[in-house]
Amino acid sequence: MKKKNVGTLLLFLILGWLAGAWIAKLLEPVKGLSFLTKSTMLKWSPQADLDIITYDITIELKLCMLSLAGIITAVWLYRRL
Repeated sequence: MKKKNVGTLLLFLILGWLAGAWIAKLLEPVKGLSFLTKSTMLKWSPQADLDIITYDITIELKLCMLSLAGIITAVWLYRRL
């Protein structure tokens, strides 16, 4: 059993997410598949003022069913390595 790299897993996850998002964008004009292409936005905005440093970061993640399918496929492919 060979050791798997966390960096490889992250690469697979990001590529799967991107592939799913691109397929969803291509299928947006098809009305019958709107349940697969409808996106949900997740937003996280941590911020702090610590007297010597202030930060305000916004992270937005856009998810749809096809993106999740891409992520699941990426995990499956990673496990097959």
